[in-house]
Amino acid sequence: MDVTVSHAEADCRGVSEILSRVGDKWTIQVVVSLRLGARRFNELKRQVGGISQQMLTRTLKTLERDGLVDRTVHHSTPPQVQYTLTPLGHSLSETVRQLAEWAVTHRGTIEDNRLQYDASGKLQAFPT
Repeated sequence: MDVTVSHAEADCRGVSEILSRVGDKWTIQVVVSLRLGARRFNELKRQVGGISQQMLTRTLKTLERDGLVDRTVHHSTPPQVQYTLTPLGHSLSETVRQLAEWAVTHRGTIEDNRLQYDASGKLQAFPT
């Protein structure tokens, strides 16, 4: 049995993993919140509605690891931590902004389409 993975398959897996990460709802909201400048943790938590402290911490660490966010500790009492987008993060933020604008523009149409689909009965039975 051949267990080698082609370069194309490896590239596809890598791209899929990155798209999954940057397409995550929390990642998108954090990037949007940081788009206009540095934010402290609690400020981000307030801006990203519904995110838990644990999920925000996890998201920020992942974004920092990927090089999309910088974490700066200001040595004061108490210590203050600020998060900012890196140049790589800013390049993602433009794409995310466009996607968000598309979603806002088309939200009503999509909701109408869902209602029509649900009313048509197509949702009733999916083949197994």
